[in-house]
Amino acid sequence: MRVELMAFGMPLRRAQQLAVDAEAAGFAGAVVTEGGRTAYLTCAAMALATERLELATGIAVAFPRSPMVSAQVAWELADVSGGRFRLGLGAQVEAHVRRRYDAPFEHPAARLAEYVGAVRACFRAFRGEERLAFEGDFYRLTLLPPTWSPGPIDVADPPVDVAAVNPYMLRLAGEVADGVHVHPLNHPRYLAEVVRPQVAAGATGAGRHPAALELTVPVLTAVGDTDEEQSRWWELARSQVAFYGSTPNYAFLFELLGHPDTTARIRERQKAGDTAGMAAVVDDDLLAHFVVRGTFAEVPGLLVERFGGLADRVVLYFAGATWAPDGEGFARYGDLARETQALARKETRT
Repeated sequence: MRVELMAFGMPLRRAQQLAVDAEAAGFAGAVVTEGGRTAYLTCAAMALATERLELATGIAVAFPRSPMVSAQVAWELADVSGGRFRLGLGAQVEAHVRRRYDAPFEHPAARLAEYVGAVRACFRAFRGEERLAFEGDFYRLTLLPPTWSPGPIDVADPPVDVAAVNPYMLRLAGEVADGVHVHPLNHPRYLAEVVRPQVAAGATGAGRHPAALELTVPVLTAVGDTDEEQSRWWELARSQVAFYGSTPNYAFLFELLGHPDTTARIRERQKAGDTAGMAAVVDDDLLAHFVVRGTFAEVPGLLVERFGGLADRVVLYFAGATWAPDGEGFARYGDLARETQALARKETRT
């Protein structure tokens, strides 16, 4: 189990410094989200500033970009990083795809699965293994003169991961992807009873071994050596769970825990403009399913206990938020990452 950090949008020079500090601190990698800033440019900046840190888009929005565009950028990132880049793709939600990007969204699961196939067809064409001749229901890529091909690179094709939440998309991910990005709103029961079985079913049905897929799991933490420090992150996590939990498609995550009306109650407060009320819906007992809370000495063991055998990559959601140039607090999260990885290796051997 590798321990990485979540990196959010920031100016590129700051992203480079974050990457340098993350590598020195002991994080295995950085997963870069895409919001107001592009994940690809941030990954490029980080790759150029580091030697060992693994990098992934988590996720880059797929549909507004042609598969050729995503493939070309991923190819260059794999090349410049020396093979340290993973391409994480996601559909995003319909409102953003249609109204922010003005891109198509029909049949998002099938479209995303085909998108992965189109990207891989581009990779094969870049290497000269075959002529580009991808013709699907949503994408048709049939022209790549030598002048427009980046050509082969000296590292393996970048792995292609997809974001998936519901059972249908998880099965499709198992069929076509190299890995799955789990949503930050997750808990062990969901991972064990929904994610793992559905991904395995998709992989097996496609003649693939489920173990070949890597599961990337963002984790909300409330870490601190005092109650006051832990409580600050605990309340921030409560607001984050309420924010994510307002999405109707995620209601089943609460239902699995025996709280079927949670999303409806959060949305009621959201419509009233009551942000504090949204968070209040998520009581401490419910929140504990989504958040790992403890001291810096306790959390490595808690992470291994909760996610061992369920996650291949644990991504500390709040770790990046503790970083500041020349700050000391961030290094403690790096130590936590190192200790967690060492403990996970020990548990695997025994």
